[in-house]
Amino acid sequence: MLQRPRRRCEGTAMGAIVLDLRPGLGIGPFSLGMPICDAFAQIEQQPNIYDVVHVKYYDEEPLKLDIVISFPDHGFHLRFDPWSQRLRLIEIFDVKRLQMRYATSLIGGPSTLATFVAVYALFGPTFPGIYDKGRGIYTLFYPGLSFAFPIPSQYTECCHEREAELPLEFPDGTTPVTCRVSIYDSSTDSKVGVGALMDKACAPPLAAGSLYMEAVHVKLGEEIWFTVGGQHIPFGASPQDVWTELGRPCGIHQKQVDQMVIHSASDPRPRTTLCVDYFYNYFTRGLDILFDGQTHKIKKFVLHTNYPGHADFNSYMKCNFVIYGSDFGGSFHQGEGTAKRMITPSTKWEQEILGDCGRAAIQTQGSTSNPFGSTFVYGYQNVAFEVMKNGYLATVTLFQS
Repeated sequence: MLQRPRRRCEGTAMGAIVLDLRPGLGIGPFSLGMPICDAFAQIEQQPNIYDVVHVKYYDEEPLKLDIVISFPDHGFHLRFDPWSQRLRLIEIFDVKRLQMRYATSLIGGPSTLATFVAVYALFGPTFPGIYDKGRGIYTLFYPGLSFAFPIPSQYTECCHEREAELPLEFPDGTTPVTCRVSIYDSSTDSKVGVGALMDKACAPPLAAGSLYMEAVHVKLGEEIWFTVGGQHIPFGASPQDVWTELGRPCGIHQKQVDQMVIHSASDPRPRTTLCVDYFYNYFTRGLDILFDGQTHKIKKFVLHTNYPGHADFNSYMKCNFVIYGSDFGGSFHQGEGTAKRMITPSTKWEQEILGDCGRAAIQTQGSTSNPFGSTFVYGYQNVAFEVMKNGYLATVTLFQS
């Protein structure tokens, strides 16, 4: 679990914040389908509000469970699909800590209880919900929005084996108070709530022509190819060529001293030699392009997976690269029987995919500033793989041998 530096103790918020509730779309500045990098950007823009932030993920198998950004002081968290890293579900787990504004009315927070009757009055009629007998939870559904209500055991007959009357009231005149609110995409008409129902939430479909998670095919030693835009970027291309194909880079910076050069017997330069090579950074494409400082031609591509648990996490969006095993024989397209040798950001590292390359080089990326530990670099002809301790790829560097 990662935790941002904070300026006050957790749990000492000055009062519930108010966020606009948009059923099926999002809450406050957070929209369903947004990439995790965009969510962090929103957090950084309002540090006084979102100053206690927890990031939770499954370190050993990062594709198995959601990446979660949690705001414990405000009682809600954001769930991101681990593969696409897009927001699929927003959960308010402590409704007393977060006040929601819908149209011109407020609900939730310490002063406005989100009771069944209040929810029904604000959002209007709906069909009877689902009662989970094992959990003792009754869930009420609206398009892209659900409310979960705990039902005391003595009143289970109000929900069990028959349609509950709406608005739900118990025989003693009381009404349940919501314990969880879920906001999710409604385009699939799925009912999303607590327990197994939570897994039904999916990030909304990308817009036609979206470049997010665009597949980038790799032809080792020759070029990369973008499938949506159709751009081909070969080794040896100039900065002008790259601008024409990909547009203005997000950043440009001079390359630092190459710490791996000491392993090259053919390069006699001391490690203190200043490097005049420079990078074009395309953070939104998960890509860096390295130009030779003298010839101004492309000499390397660096593709980033943006996994949590790596020092560069949240610096880049995920690059959805595809390398086929047949590439190593010179064929660009996937051939019969090569699917098992396909390398993507989801590939867990096994050297036998490409054959033995000897011992891995250890990369620390600065032990004092990197809390995640070292990674391992495996080099082959025209490509090097940076592998995290959990066996997943952090970066792929393409070059011409």
